[in-house]
Amino acid sequence: MQTTPSASYSVTLRVEYPNQTGVVGKILTTIAEAGGDTGAVDIVRQGKQSSRDITVNARDSEHARQIAEAVDELSEVRVINYSDRTFLAHMGGKIEVKPKVSVKTRDALSMVYTPGVARVCRAIADDTEQAFNLTVKRNTIAVVSDGTAVLGLGDVGPEAAMPVMEGKAMLFKELADVDAYPICLSCTDTEEIITTIKNIAPGFGGINLEDIASPRCFEIEERLQEELNIPVFHDDQHGTAVVVLAAVINSLKIVDKEMENLKVVVNGVGASGSACTKILLSAGVKNIIGLDSKGVVHPDREDLSPMERWVAENTNPERLTGELSDVIVGADLFLGLSVPDVLTVDHLDSMAEDPIVFAMANPDPEIAPEEAEGRARIMATGRSDYPNQINNTLCFPGIFRGALDSRARKMDEKMMLAAAYALADVIPEEDLSEDYIIPGVFDERIVPTMSEAVQEAARESGSARTSLEEEDPLEAPPQ
Repeated sequence: MQTTPSASYSVTLRVEYPNQTGVVGKILTTIAEAGGDTGAVDIVRQGKQSSRDITVNARDSEHARQIAEAVDELSEVRVINYSDRTFLAHMGGKIEVKPKVSVKTRDALSMVYTPGVARVCRAIADDTEQAFNLTVKRNTIAVVSDGTAVLGLGDVGPEAAMPVMEGKAMLFKELADVDAYPICLSCTDTEEIITTIKNIAPGFGGINLEDIASPRCFEIEERLQEELNIPVFHDDQHGTAVVVLAAVINSLKIVDKEMENLKVVVNGVGASGSACTKILLSAGVKNIIGLDSKGVVHPDREDLSPMERWVAENTNPERLTGELSDVIVGADLFLGLSVPDVLTVDHLDSMAEDPIVFAMANPDPEIAPEEAEGRARIMATGRSDYPNQINNTLCFPGIFRGALDSRARKMDEKMMLAAAYALADVIPEEDLSEDYIIPGVFDERIVPTMSEAVQEAARESGSARTSLEEEDPLEAPPQ
């Protein structure tokens, strides 16, 4: 539950009141006493009866309503309109398509459409790779969801998933100048989803899978990676994993420990947890113990999903069993992608010296930072109101910018590792601190640093279409 006022629950109150000294002050005092955080105050009309628009941040929707009612109860004051600013921001959708070339003359029309466009079509028909040069494919991502695992909402359906996918598209454009479009599918069958994405793939330079429920998401990504010649990236898995690894890299610089010597406990080995486990193993961690809601995952358990089975067979070298309290002893890193309040201060006290805690359950972490203070050397969460927010937004714009610019055929492990190390390197070592192990999402250094590293990794792994970088579409023979 949100405990402090937030812009995500901001409202605009249009208030009418008599133009008398002290009335506006009384309104603002009432808002403050009701727990609201006042922002802009704008005059709408000034006269014998005046009105103003007052922007107020609240804790939640009910709190916003209570604030409006408190103001409306003031003598001679009337709330004549009440607008939820988050809903207003979504009116008509949050994205649009705009042309890059003005079409206001016959000459322009003849070049961008008929008859001139026919020559461009023939050039692409002769060599489909020219679509990277001559269409939006070179800079366009499809953000694809079936709406079955949206944020903390679960299965809300494709229509209700659209606002999230639109928001993702906005972040792609704002942070990395990548054009992205939301594609929400009204099917949940694995084969149908794979077929649909393969059929729309010619128009895109990459596919970002989003909010697709486990375990379907694993097979969908794996199959598409094999069957398409553009990068496919399930952000819920690999975006989280890249940012977690970057945070671990910088944390180890502070606590002076090495990857290969760590004992890591991963609480929650679903889509995100299993991907984090894989990337940590690739980075050199040797001792990882995974847990689900029933305890430690190990090969003798018969109730494991295919992904949990993979984790059980590739981690836990000592074949430990039991619950969290049995395996947290001596751990250097707790990585939580599970549920609130499963980690206790007693658990922290049993961990190794200088424990690192990434409590990433949202909106409420596995342990509140206030409880961990003085016990965890480094604390990170998935929330923006605490230091060290581990957020997928730190990854997907930059990693796709690099994949598009290298015209990658796939998103391979080398590219993801390169993205993580590049993200870590955004913060110079001398600037690191316990409260600053990861840059903020609006740090302008992230995308260029990550993009360059991802492009280099794509070239080294063979994923990049290096030959295309040397081609000039203007040299294509006239049709």
